[in-house]
Amino acid sequence: MDEGLSFSVGEFVALLNQTLEFAYPTATITGEVANFKTSKGKWVYFDLKDESATVRFFGTVYQLPGPIENGMMMAVVGSPRLHPLYGFTVNVVRMRPVGEGSIKKAAQLLEAKLAAEGLFDADRKRPLPYPPQHIGLVASAESAAYKDFIKVLNARWRGVAISFIDVQVQGEASPGQVVAAIDQLNSLAQPPEVIVVTRGGGSAEDLQSFSTEQVTRAVAASRVPTIVAIGHEVDISLAELAADQRASTPSNAAELLVPDRRSRLADVYAAREQLARDAQLVVQRLAHELTGLHEALHSATAHIFERSRQTLDAQRHILQAYDPHAALQRGYAIVRSGSAGAVIRSGSSVQAGAALDVELHDAHLTMTVKQVTMKGGHDD
Repeated sequence: MDEGLSFSVGEFVALLNQTLEFAYPTATITGEVANFKTSKGKWVYFDLKDESATVRFFGTVYQLPGPIENGMMMAVVGSPRLHPLYGFTVNVVRMRPVGEGSIKKAAQLLEAKLAAEGLFDADRKRPLPYPPQHIGLVASAESAAYKDFIKVLNARWRGVAISFIDVQVQGEASPGQVVAAIDQLNSLAQPPEVIVVTRGGGSAEDLQSFSTEQVTRAVAASRVPTIVAIGHEVDISLAELAADQRASTPSNAAELLVPDRRSRLADVYAAREQLARDAQLVVQRLAHELTGLHEALHSATAHIFERSRQTLDAQRHILQAYDPHAALQRGYAIVRSGSAGAVIRSGSSVQAGAALDVELHDAHLTMTVKQVTMKGGHDD
């Protein structure tokens, strides 16, 4: 009886592991998660099963795509190994949910976890510059989403600088490339004013990258404000929830970021016409007010002139009333002492024989007083 090769247990385990490492350094295994558990907050143990078999897996919490539960379908990339003590297992390299139900469930679990951390809170949202002068763009250069965004942006507004990073937007390499692109744009010497992360629509599996924990956290942690535009209206990705603003499509992202220059020009022309109309109204109003002021000034001046004329006439009449020459014309005379020339105001200051000068309105008379008779009958 041929017993074949003979090994110790340790030698057999080592040889088998060498064989597995050579033949199957890694393998992707898809199945339903069962018996999932964690140990010490770091180690992860679970099984993948189907109708015919069960395989045990071992990894760390850092390799999980997010929270997972028993019953979810997962595709696990791992390295088959025979453990010296615990038997055959597959060491996890990376893993992702597969199938629309599992993908949706994984997203729901991760959403609940990140929401509890406050990553989706409204008070974390920052306003986007409008319009920005420098945009960071993360997309696939071959995608319609990239072409649509650039086309609409250039049609609406000119002169915007774009720092573009080409990434895969689906597949296993996609999340890492998207995260690296966001980090790279944040690290530029002159970073953009806003980062646009975009792709077109697709199935739940196609869009899975944008609901992974690493991409969602990178969007939330970006120092530069972010807008995420995934062309899929049915389900909202977690990256969209974490972004400062969400756009329904790549074209909508361009519309949100920049105005339509034709509309702005129309607004400028309309504003100019309105300004001209307003200026004309102001000029007309000022002209009307000026006319009113001119009329008021003319009226006030005429009124002041008339009052001044009346005052002057009254003063002239007063002066005329007090003018001694006017009294002389009415028959009065001014009597002065012949020697001193002083006006005689009382008969008591005149004696008989005194020389007097009498002024009439048209002549002067020189006379000698013969007798002074005071009123009351006494003679001087």
